[in-house]
Amino acid sequence: MQRNHKESIYDLHLGQNQANYSALTPLSFLERTAAIYPERTAIVYGDIRRTWKQTYERCRAMASSLIAQAIEPGDTVSILAANIPEHFEAHFSVPMCGAVLNSINTRLDAETIAFILQHAETKLFIVDPEFVEVASRALQMIDKPPRVVNIEDPLFSNAPLIGDMTYDQLIANGDSNFEACAVENEWGAISLNYTSGTTGNPKGVVYHHRGAYLNAVSNVVSWSMSGQPVYLWTLPMFHCNGWCFPWTMALTGGINVCLRQVRVDAIFDAIRNEKVDHFCGAPIVLNMMNSADEAIKSGVDHEVKVMTAGAPPPASVIQGMEAMGFDVTHVYGLTETYGPCVVCEWQDEWGDSNADAQAKLKARQGVKAPMLEDLKVVDPVSLEEVPSDGVTIGEIFIRGNLVMKGYLKNPSTTDDAFEGGWFHSGDLAVRHPDGYVEIKDRSKDVIISGGENISSIEIEDVLYRHPLVSEAAVVAKSDPKWGETPCAFINARDVISAEEIIEFCRANMAHFKVPKTIVFGELPKTSTGKVQKYLLREKTRHL
Repeated sequence: MQRNHKESIYDLHLGQNQANYSALTPLSFLERTAAIYPERTAIVYGDIRRTWKQTYERCRAMASSLIAQAIEPGDTVSILAANIPEHFEAHFSVPMCGAVLNSINTRLDAETIAFILQHAETKLFIVDPEFVEVASRALQMIDKPPRVVNIEDPLFSNAPLIGDMTYDQLIANGDSNFEACAVENEWGAISLNYTSGTTGNPKGVVYHHRGAYLNAVSNVVSWSMSGQPVYLWTLPMFHCNGWCFPWTMALTGGINVCLRQVRVDAIFDAIRNEKVDHFCGAPIVLNMMNSADEAIKSGVDHEVKVMTAGAPPPASVIQGMEAMGFDVTHVYGLTETYGPCVVCEWQDEWGDSNADAQAKLKARQGVKAPMLEDLKVVDPVSLEEVPSDGVTIGEIFIRGNLVMKGYLKNPSTTDDAFEGGWFHSGDLAVRHPDGYVEIKDRSKDVIISGGENISSIEIEDVLYRHPLVSEAAVVAKSDPKWGETPCAFINARDVISAEEIIEFCRANMAHFKVPKTIVFGELPKTSTGKVQKYLLREKTRHL
């Protein structure tokens, strides 16, 4: 309930001033940690071991060099890079000079990268040697391309240089004592992230310093991160700025173990050798780890915490990770919410349940994260909250500091997303009696068959229980009788027939939900492990 504010004794000569107010910015985390723990290890990458003091000095030097390259406050600096130290540093050096960081998805094609560089009005483009070819093609499509800074990486050599500057040169020529530009307004932009653009050109999601600060803190609280966490970079830094974990790790003073390629052997090697105790990843990464040979998985004898989000994880995937001794926390969010804004908080009484029941509880999206103002599930037509019965489906609405500023240069879409004072997620969910939210589908992924709404996620969860199913995705297929019927795309571990899959489904779900069509093969995915269902829907037109 809102009440009108009237001036009171608490408003008299009690205003903001430099002594009692400063804008929130995650840049302050790096400054603090470098001052308190200067000799702590901050970065591990191959043979590279850098302290927080060294990392801070490098970021300051780069920020000063960016200013020397005529980068002004509000300019966009884009980066196309793997999870390497330079990408981590850019999360601090770019906003330190007042500019806005745009981290680009490394799996995009040249045309989309060119669109992003033009739409963001990029002034300077930092390019990893692994992506020189696609970056070069993108730059050729732009009338006035930005200046290019080449990253040189000893672990990825022999790549041609496409710009007239290298990252190391800028560091060497910069001032390691540079004083970062003051953040006068915490509502100012800190980063720009583009959505996947599966139905057209991607939208530019703008983050502010306040939201980045608060979500970094929210990560620490919701994951109970303490001591000096050792964090493995399996989650792409370009994805919602790595769910804000570059800033979270600066806050905790932990160790960042950088990983260029997300391979299952590299993940387990890092966990064993560097004593990694935290990492994030989409369910596809967890499923890949579950399916690894026992020889690869052996030797992990310490607690490892896993945070997963993206496509809702099947309970069987969570159960598999827990069986290996990994502690899984399920979160939910969108690019528009800085990554995780909802967390499946553990309840002590859940410990009395068996492993299967615990996994199903953990597979729910959960409750609002510590720094989120409000979360509700509403009827998309009436906008009334649905009952907390675990059955009635509505759309997730979100409100608070963990919501984006809006879409860059797209006022109408921004207004639509914020209609009624809430962010409209487009995700359909139920709310259980205990208040926990569980996604049932994206609004565009619901299958309407014979007038019945069928959740593709529910079918996928059953499919994942089959021992020979490695990956599964279900979409609607047009049907002259029923309107739509479920079509299952499956990546199998071994030879299995469509009839066997259908019989398994009939034994584990209502018959009207059973897929009528089964297609075997690799599933198309985004770089963050989400299955590209729009491509699968296209395929159904030819079946």
